[in-house]
Amino acid sequence: MSVLARAVREVQAAVESRRVTPAVRAKFQVVALLVREEHARVQGKQAGSQASRAERLKRLDGIATILAKTAVRDPALLALLAEDAVVSDAARSLKRDMLRAAGIEPDPEEAAPTEPATGSASTERRVVPRSVVTRKLANPFLAPDFSSVRPGRVGPRRLAGWELLNPLLSSFERADDRAPACMALPAPAPLRLPGSRKLMPHQAQLVAAAAAGHRTFLLADEPGLGKTAQALLAAEAANAYPLLVVVPSVVKTNWAREVGLWTPNRSATVVHGNGDTVDGFAHIVIVNYEVLDRHVGWFGDFGFRGMVVDEAHFIKNKTSQRSQHVLELSKRIRSRTARPLLMALTGTPLINDIEDFLAIWQFLGWIDETEPRAELMDSLEAAGLTPADPGFYSAARQCVIDLGIVRRRKVDVAADIPARRTADLPVELEEKVGRSIRAAERDLARRLVARYETALANRRSAVAVDASGIDHALVRKIATSEQKNASTTKAGENVFSMMRRIGQAKAGLAADYAAQLARSAGKVVFFAKHVDVMDVAEEAFARQGIRYASIRGDQTPVGRQRNIDAFVNDPEVAIAVCSLTAAGVGINLQVASNIVLAELSWTDAEQTQAIDRSHRIGQTEPVTAWRIIAAQTIDSRIAELIDKKAGLAARALDGSDEQVWSSADVQHEALVALLTDALSESSQERAVSRDGH
Repeated sequence: MSVLARAVREVQAAVESRRVTPAVRAKFQVVALLVREEHARVQGKQAGSQASRAERLKRLDGIATILAKTAVRDPALLALLAEDAVVSDAARSLKRDMLRAAGIEPDPEEAAPTEPATGSASTERRVVPRSVVTRKLANPFLAPDFSSVRPGRVGPRRLAGWELLNPLLSSFERADDRAPACMALPAPAPLRLPGSRKLMPHQAQLVAAAAAGHRTFLLADEPGLGKTAQALLAAEAANAYPLLVVVPSVVKTNWAREVGLWTPNRSATVVHGNGDTVDGFAHIVIVNYEVLDRHVGWFGDFGFRGMVVDEAHFIKNKTSQRSQHVLELSKRIRSRTARPLLMALTGTPLINDIEDFLAIWQFLGWIDETEPRAELMDSLEAAGLTPADPGFYSAARQCVIDLGIVRRRKVDVAADIPARRTADLPVELEEKVGRSIRAAERDLARRLVARYETALANRRSAVAVDASGIDHALVRKIATSEQKNASTTKAGENVFSMMRRIGQAKAGLAADYAAQLARSAGKVVFFAKHVDVMDVAEEAFARQGIRYASIRGDQTPVGRQRNIDAFVNDPEVAIAVCSLTAAGVGINLQVASNIVLAELSWTDAEQTQAIDRSHRIGQTEPVTAWRIIAAQTIDSRIAELIDKKAGLAARALDGSDEQVWSSADVQHEALVALLTDALSESSQERAVSRDGH
């Protein structure tokens, strides 16, 4: 017990002084392992009095409490507490030493546990969508492509017998701040893009590299620099279809949307659950990590010519099932296609340790389990050095970077991007909640249609209708009436209560995305309209060990300023959770350049005021506001209306005759659009019915 107590205090002191080295992380993990084992041993122990066992458990709980508080100060340590966390060789060695120091002879060393990628439980859950079977039957002669196989190197190697993976990792640890972090990229080439879309110069450079024949990329640009568009256009340049895209669930819908924006000539299909709705003939297959295990079987035989892994730091734990599935698929793709496009996208290539690189490098085909693969080995051989030579480490680091590491920061490309921009991130609501909200929308639309039809039937004068048979003047009157009666109606949902429900449903997804941003890009400001949405977000951050500051309307001026100062001045406070109304004006949060808007405001002005808490004098980086939109709900329509009214307001301020729109106008227009769409659908259904007769 004394050995554990001394070790945990040493870890606590190192974290408080911000000297968290790999050795400190190993000690933290060993203490956690020994506390867990000792706790189980004492609870199952039959000898000794009940009082002595209770006292021992109390002391163990005290050590565990210190561990938890220490992990909160450095969230990267939280991953080491997980049941399936990888135990490094250094940690195993330290564990044996600590046991011996306590007078306990350690058990004979066991092999490191691994989680099989294709265990029986996983195999039982695997599925093959019907449309995929149809595709295979339609393409019975689909064969591997070895048209571009490179001949292997022959002859003796200078580096034969050298252990190289650790020196390669060390080459990144030893690099100074001035060392390059990005491969040489060609000049941008003219591209024909859909509509009026344009690439920023730094984006066009990566696409040009893919067009020139480069096929593996660790794209580590900071958030907000357009990694998704770069990946999709690189696939187009490389003709890497069919393309597999593996993503976190929160951005799955956004990837499908981005395909439609950047490569509208390519079809995309999103894998949900067992894949019942999968289009087996689509060019791009998008799947989230959580259901990858069910589909890894048919993915391996599908004939993909490219694979993109978004938020690639998710695969850092090489023994996890998720990581092993991704690595297995990469290997299968490389065995069928000589030079497939492989892209790992992450703003955070390193989370806990320099060893986090290994899984990403293996996915890209740069290394295998024990050594560099042919292309990297050839580059190292060409450098003419061994790990015993002083110049090896800088040369080795450059060899790895030249394979395809691309890292740009916002500040590096500030001239390329707008000083302030809003990016929409559509998300799929949880299935049951999403169905409930869409049903409430339909009920509201039916209620409006019934009122419209009643009013139309009671009219005695002629009605002015358009070609679709809709009286738009009456539509607006019905919308105005609904708007006035929204607070008193008992008939069901109104547009205000629906927007609140949508905000609650989005809260967890918005918090997950804010957490991803905080890990990859630094401080984030999280805005919400309702207190319950803020509560859900703060609970999510606490679970993930992310420190936050809360800025709300019910705080005293002193308490509010204390929380603002904590966010601005304490590097450990990663997120400011702000009320859109209470924190939207009068405070300075320019330490953050990323903002998450979890709920829509009713006006662009309110949204702009929130963004301007970061986009103000003293801000050194371009500001990106990530607006979380619930797909397939009225949320999407209201976002479009806010943007439309914002454009009209801007022209009005520039001297046109257009009026500046209020929140009531957006609410009214949302109801008008809902009723108009419902009437159009009803009219089409009646026409189809008549044609059928």
